[in-house]
Amino acid sequence: MGDGREKKSSASTSASVLRLRLRLRLCHRCGETCTGQSNTLKEHVRMMLHKVVDPLEQLELIDILQRLGLSHHFEGEVKRILEDLYNNDQSGDTCRKENLYATTLKFRLLRQHGYNISQGVFNIFKDERGKFKACLCEETKGILSLYEASFLLTESENMLEELRNFATKHLQEYVKQNRDKTLSAMVTYALELPLHWRIIKFETRWWKNTKLGENMIFARDRLMEIFFWSVGMIDQPQFGCCRINLTKLGSLMTIVDDLYDVYGTLDELKLFTDAIERWEINAMDQLPDYMKICFLSLYNFVNEMAFDILKEQGFHIIRYLKKAWADLCRSFLLEAKWYYSGYIPSLEEYLKNAWITSSTPVILMHAYFMVTNPITKEALDCLEECPKIIHWSSMIFRLIDDLGTSTDELKRGDVPKSIQCYMNETGASEKDAREYVKSLISATWKKMNEERVASSPFCQTFIEIAMNFARMGHFMYQHGDGFGVANQKTKDSVLSVLIQPIPHTEMSAGDANSTPNLNIY
Repeated sequence: MGDGREKKSSASTSASVLRLRLRLRLCHRCGETCTGQSNTLKEHVRMMLHKVVDPLEQLELIDILQRLGLSHHFEGEVKRILEDLYNNDQSGDTCRKENLYATTLKFRLLRQHGYNISQGVFNIFKDERGKFKACLCEETKGILSLYEASFLLTESENMLEELRNFATKHLQEYVKQNRDKTLSAMVTYALELPLHWRIIKFETRWWKNTKLGENMIFARDRLMEIFFWSVGMIDQPQFGCCRINLTKLGSLMTIVDDLYDVYGTLDELKLFTDAIERWEINAMDQLPDYMKICFLSLYNFVNEMAFDILKEQGFHIIRYLKKAWADLCRSFLLEAKWYYSGYIPSLEEYLKNAWITSSTPVILMHAYFMVTNPITKEALDCLEECPKIIHWSSMIFRLIDDLGTSTDELKRGDVPKSIQCYMNETGASEKDAREYVKSLISATWKKMNEERVASSPFCQTFIEIAMNFARMGHFMYQHGDGFGVANQKTKDSVLSVLIQPIPHTEMSAGDANSTPNLNIY
């Protein structure tokens, strides 16, 4: 990958960034008294970004900052570096040579940041027969980087599909050989879930005041998990209010979901759906008592949010939010009717409704108004038709959710999910049905990758939230139902990110030239 000087410099850079990560998190816990130290540390890394001139070192530094959740502090510097690398593809010997690791890392980072870089950059690694050069198969680090880069493919990019299959096969073989335990662990982790599908980083008085937990004892109380989810969707410091409001929204969403899934009778659910569609305070009168507090909490939350937007930006957004909730409740009601009648829809019929019952459209609709200033008429017109970025995020989340939760939800009394619909329709085994659903997830990610760089009236922050919502689905449901069932893995993740303090340990100056054990995968 380069001479000894380059390796030493890269290791020193990694160690410096890790120390920054630890110190910044400690500073944030200390409060304002540490603001000066925090700013000093950020300035130190900012200087590093300006001083590093080797293209590969620049890419590695950006990659480390992103993986550690620190890149938002250095958006200007990162943009400058990537812009230079994109505009001058010949800058630096490292990226000009047939260097698999450097080429794939550059490809992935540029695509992540919206640059139109062609899959054709990988042609140099093919032989005269059009096959991937056999000699490169020994470069496990490069193959791993190729694997990660391949997940940013779009629908028309067959070469990247072939490269992903190629990389997956060789990485699986490498794990079997287990020649390097550290690298094998990194490969295993990547094969479980690629970086592009992972989330990068991981006030409860309101919940108690609503008394929803006391009055809706049938519903799941997952306040901490929902706040954790909001951090995964948008972790930049300036969006603290957004995270709080997303937590409130998610809590209300969970109540409504459980209302339709496990508790309300069909007649009661029809009344609740009608009340949401009318969106009038008098509509409460027809509801049973236990539903009234749920309706009023939801009604007040949405109207308060709409009032703030009207006051601050002059847009009246009630009709957009009302429609999103009405669509959701109508879709919930259809599932309830299927359940009570014993009807099993086809997979196509199920998915046509289920991408809405994933709740993703409602959450992303609210998120748009939470993070966008100024709101534009063009974006509002697009929201009315449900833009593709929301549709694909919803579809990915629904399919992931089904893989992780369908077994438990069927036991507690819920409609068949995509797996069962496919089995009923085709006669396939559960194993084959799960593989088919996984293939649908991969195919939908291609559509999402294409949409994230397409011309759009939405700000980049919102587009990233839509991407992150799908990623959080992978995280929460990767090992089963990590949200609906309070399992230990989810608890550990929540505790480590939100509750437990970081051990107060520092690297000594002498450690700067040794590579730290960074679990950046």
